[in-house]
Amino acid sequence: MMERRKKLCRSVGIVGTLFFLSAIAQAQTITVLHSFTGGADGSAPYAGVTLDRAGNLYGTTTAGANGNVGTVYKLSHVGSGWTLNTLYTFDHPDDPAFASGGVVFGPDGALYGASYYGGIENQGTVFSLRPPVTVCKSVSCPWTLTTIYSFTGGSDGKNPYLGNLTFDSAGNIYGTTGSGGAHNSGTVFQLTHSGSNWTESVLYSFTGGDDGGVPDNGVAFDSAGNLYGTAAYGGSFGSGTVYELSPSGSGWTESTLYSFTGGADGANPIGSVAVDSHTNLYGTTNTGGPGNAGTVWELTPSNGGWSFTRLHSFSGYQGPFDTPTLDAAGKVYGTSSFTGDGDGEVFKLTPTGSGWSYASYDFTNNGSIPIGGVTLDANGNLYGTTADGRSRGDGVVWEITP
Repeated sequence: MMERRKKLCRSVGIVGTLFFLSAIAQAQTITVLHSFTGGADGSAPYAGVTLDRAGNLYGTTTAGANGNVGTVYKLSHVGSGWTLNTLYTFDHPDDPAFASGGVVFGPDGALYGASYYGGIENQGTVFSLRPPVTVCKSVSCPWTLTTIYSFTGGSDGKNPYLGNLTFDSAGNIYGTTGSGGAHNSGTVFQLTHSGSNWTESVLYSFTGGDDGGVPDNGVAFDSAGNLYGTAAYGGSFGSGTVYELSPSGSGWTESTLYSFTGGADGANPIGSVAVDSHTNLYGTTNTGGPGNAGTVWELTPSNGGWSFTRLHSFSGYQGPFDTPTLDAAGKVYGTSSFTGDGDGEVFKLTPTGSGWSYASYDFTNNGSIPIGGVTLDANGNLYGTTADGRSRGDGVVWEITP
């Protein structure tokens, strides 16, 4: 499974400061905020970025630096440009490794993330990062890392892959592992904080059957406290599922909301779901659909069930890997990895009276293979990463301005 994932995310390199994207709706420009070198700054950022209130960007790389197993970085405005600081390099014994998911801020102000490898059993971790307790007087001040849970590879799960962790109002952490669990088909887990310790509970172990298997990209809450996500494989047709976990007494009850057929609806939903205020679910598939390179879809509650609508189909080799992003106007944003001109694209779907209007922004002769999704700021600027590029091959962080 890991070799398959690595193969999907390796291509050619990138460098540059400003380049143009072709758009269906209108011309757009994209600025490369940082080109990774493969050195101390890291290489191959699979995940997108997280934005703080000051406009700084945070993310992870899966390779590069001393141990060649990745970094956590921060990009800050300095004058008219951007400066990258490496907050932490994964190169110590039992450290996290290959942090292919992103980092998010917890309620305590620390950054939290998960890694595919590393930890005591090398089966993956959940970790936190805290800034220095005193004012930093040097150019780069490492943050303090704490591994709050190491997966054993048994019933607790192993190898959390893509996606961000999710917090509830009590500060508990939720996520998924793509394998391990009672049936070795992945889990949904919860980490509960008590003092300085964290306790892991498995909320659900996938069987790989009709319920699905390999949930690769985390979960999302609705306003009633239900959890939603996708499994990339399994289901009634073997092409993946959308599921719901509902609190039930002292546990959780799993319901399969939709099984992908592998036909016009798509197949293999690697990205998780975005939930709007009406509990409509939005997601993507990595393959299938009329163009054979994945789809963007919506599930709408309907008469006690769920109604499926395909919003868009991609053509090419492989499509989206990550979860779409919604804005306040109901637009849907995301990335697709091997479509457009072949190097990937950023897409926007806008609701119209009769359907959805599609616009794409192709990476042309510069960055390639955007694995992570899109982050929006309050001004409508878009941010993201590419895992590769054409010149150097270590990936970039980019910005699209309206």
